[in-house]
Order: sequence, then C-alpha cells, then structure tokens
Amino acid sequence: MGNCFGTLKKSTSDIAPSDYIKGSPIVRLYGSPTCILTSHIRFALLYKPVSLHFIPSETPNFGSETPVLQFGSDTVSGSRETLLRYIDSKFPNPPLMSNGSRYDETTPLVVSAAILQHRSMIWHVERLVRWAEDLATRGGRTMGDPVMGSPRMEVRKFGRSYSQLLEVMLEHAQMEEKVVFPIMEMADRGLSKGANEEHARDLPIMNGIKEDIKSIGVLDSGSPVYQEALSNLSTRLKTLQEHCKEHFQGEERNLLPLMEATELSREQQERVLEQCLDAMQGTHSHLFCFFLEGLRPRDALQYLDLITRCSDRERVTSILHVIVE
Repeated sequence: MGNCFGTLKKSTSDIAPSDYIKGSPIVRLYGSPTCILTSHIRFALLYKPVSLHFIPSETPNFGSETPVLQFGSDTVSGSRETLLRYIDSKFPNPPLMSNGSRYDETTPLVVSAAILQHRSMIWHVERLVRWAEDLATRGGRTMGDPVMGSPRMEVRKFGRSYSQLLEVMLEHAQMEEKVVFPIMEMADRGLSKGANEEHARDLPIMNGIKEDIKSIGVLDSGSPVYQEALSNLSTRLKTLQEHCKEHFQGEERNLLPLMEATELSREQQERVLEQCLDAMQGTHSHLFCFFLEGLRPRDALQYLDLITRCSDRERVTSILHVIVE
C-alpha cells in the first residue's frame, strides 16, 4: 500500500476557482485593523454568504486611503455607503442598507439607540419564551436538540442566555434613569414618572425568573415538580414579554419623541450618547455580540453607525474589535 503522506497535496487554489472555495465566493478586504471603517465593513460582510479574506494593511496599495474591497475583477474603495452599496449589489441577501437614509437626522441619537436596544431585547425575550415553551412541553422527559445536551445541561444554557439578557435589560433601564429621564425631567418635571414606575414593577419579575431557573437546575428531570416549575417559568416569561412590549411601545409612542423638543445640539447629543455607553458598559463589551444577535443586519449596522458618532475613538475601536476579532 502506498503512503498517503507522501502524496503531493494540491492547494485549494489549484483545485477550485480562485474566487470560490467550498461554495462561498471569496471577498478580499484590505485595510488597517484599527480603522473604524474597516471594522465596520468586516462586520457587514459577516452577514453575507462569502468567505472573507482580511488582509491587514495600513496603506492599501490601490491608490486609496480607505479600505479596499476586491471581488473577482472588481476593486472598490470609498465611503461606508459606497462599500455597503457594492456589497448589497453583489450579495443582496440579507440587505444591509435601507431604501432611505441611514436614520432620520431629526431623531436624537439617544432615541435611535434606545429604540434599537428595545428591538434587540424584544427579540431575545421572544426567543426565550419559545425556548421555555419547548422545555415545558418536553417536561424533562425527552431531549431536544442534541447540541443542547441533557435536560439539565439545556437548562444551564437557558440560564446563561437569560442572565445575559437580564444584564442588558438592567443596564438599559439604568441608562434611561441616569441619562435620558433626567433630561426629560429638566424640560418638564414628571414626564418620566410612569416609565420609572414600570421599571420598578418589572424588576421583581425579572429577578424571579432568574431564581426559577436556578431552582429548576437542581430538580430531578422529568419529575412532576420539575414539569410544574417549567410551566411556571414559561408563564412568567410570557408575562415579562407582555410587559416589555407594552413598556417599550409606550416609551416610543409617548416619551422618547419628546426628546426632540429638548432641542439638544448635535454636540450635546453626542455627549449624551457617550453617557449612554458609560451606563451600559457590559452591553458594549462582553455582551455586545449577544446584543447584536437580536437585531436585523441593517439595524445592527445602524447601531454601529451611531456608536461611531462618539468622539472617543479609542472606545469606538475597542467596541468594534469585540465583534470582528
């Protein structure tokens, strides 16, 4: 028998078209690893069915100071919009850009950020509601997806996911209470009273769910007590889901639009946005990938666009580094 290790192995480029490997077209991106625009485009390409080859280069050798994309015979550079428009034209799904502008320029930055945060949190709550319903239906008697492991292992994973969501939700509430609501109160005392009361109302429910998950983790899988606990968990999560939707819709309809009437300058808005990042450090560091998972691609890119409005470039670079490295 021959020795297979002695056989000359062809490189992938020798046996496949240069722009297609494993069925995915190759897109090459040249740019500085510390460049905010480069990181933005790297993140955008993660949503597309492509094989991204990032070539770190402080000065791309294409006569351009901005990041450069290569696909097939095309070489493209330019602004964020130019690069994203090109990517969408070649790989339409999922779309990265909306038909209109990036965001309504009259909407205060912090309002745009808060609304996108609402969308992410609602997505994660709905996901956990569906997951809890599935757990309750199976009652610990049967396994679900093998990737989740045993029923007890799955409950632990469920608990980790809920803990991540809980941290984001608590930081969001603190951000509103420390940054957004005081601005509203300065303009008209009492405006944020109802929203503050709803924060206090939901905190016991949120903490109660966390304790329920801990209790389920030590019960015997499949026992009547275990099944009842899963059913109660599912019910509590549905209550939280209803409260979140009601609260977020109320804020977006009645409270947040009034931020425009405070007439903050663009510079003031950017400072307020930075204060929001200060209040939500976990969300914008170790939880940032989790947070972005709850947004559609175009919404995620809009959120990144808002972050890049901050004057602290080191902070922006650090946040973007989390999602592309």
